[in-house]
Amino acid sequence: MRPLQMVDTKTQYLKIKSEVDAAVIAVFESAEFIGGKVVNDFAANLAKYNGSGYVIPCANGTDALQIALMALDLQPGDEVITPSFTYIATVEVAALLRIKPVFVEVNPKTFCIEPAAIEKAITAKTKAIIPVHLYGHSADMETIMKIAASHNLYVIEDNAQGIGCDYTFSNGQVKKTGSIGHIGCTSFYPSKNLGAYGDGGAMFTDDENLAVKLKMIASHGQQKKYYHDVVGCNSRLDAIQAAILDIKLKHLDEYIASRRKAADFYDKAFAGNKKITVPFRQKNSNHVFHQYTLILNDLNRDAMNKFLAENGVPSMIYYPVPAHRQKMFESFGGAGYQLPVTDWLTERVISLPIHTELDEEQQNYIVSKVLAFVNN
Repeated sequence: MRPLQMVDTKTQYLKIKSEVDAAVIAVFESAEFIGGKVVNDFAANLAKYNGSGYVIPCANGTDALQIALMALDLQPGDEVITPSFTYIATVEVAALLRIKPVFVEVNPKTFCIEPAAIEKAITAKTKAIIPVHLYGHSADMETIMKIAASHNLYVIEDNAQGIGCDYTFSNGQVKKTGSIGHIGCTSFYPSKNLGAYGDGGAMFTDDENLAVKLKMIASHGQQKKYYHDVVGCNSRLDAIQAAILDIKLKHLDEYIASRRKAADFYDKAFAGNKKITVPFRQKNSNHVFHQYTLILNDLNRDAMNKFLAENGVPSMIYYPVPAHRQKMFESFGGAGYQLPVTDWLTERVISLPIHTELDEEQQNYIVSKVLAFVNN
């Protein structure tokens, strides 16, 4: 059996090695390393795939979120509503800009932000909502967009874990996550479903004016070289990463199908076990399984994590400390929040290996060790 990994980027690369190597060498030969045709072509292809009017590449997913907030002209003291159960980047960027993150609960089944909690948290200072499509399952975007419209709020989708996910509205319309809000943001960190061989990110929008502003901010606030209209930053997706991502974009649906197959295998293996709750699938969100995350019932999660490691099975805890309990948010009143669902989940979730290269032998071994612990 091949050694187990949370994400097997090497084996994935070997399957597309000839395509990737040729694309990278072409960039070397062109000597066009920053911007240019390769980056523009990837942006156009990603926009077409995601059903977005515009895609603005940038250096990483955290930059994408920060630039999105900057483009909306949010000011220090303004509030954005966000889940606490998320990777820190979602809320870190708000704090960096002195915008107040207002933490709300998530749905205990989907792990995504709870619309009813959003409604209760809206104040006169609220300017935006940042739903996170956590682990690859879409937030309830139809309800969130209605709330945003009724209160004149912006919606920035954190789609770092959800790229490729289809969300179906009640009228039958289907849209990709990241293309529903005013701005969508994603990451191309190597472990992502669409991962680079370095770092990278992108922003999506259908608004031409926003697209212009996002692009300006990512390039030192300039449209014309050396003429800086707004305060910006330097956030670029380099041509080598764009070339790799353009190759992998062609395989993205295939990668997602492999992840779903692996998730179905786990589901079947754990079916009926009362001590394990498998990932929930809502009919209007076709889960892309960036992570396969269990909820453990009446089990010591940390002990399982240790047991699996001792038996050669990697597992991860995403995320053991919610944002509102992080020291960095003490000045924003983080300790004062009462989020029992979030706290409950962070004590019980554990993620198993899931990626495009998992085979049946590996999954049988993983399942056998999980059940050995659970049934002990």
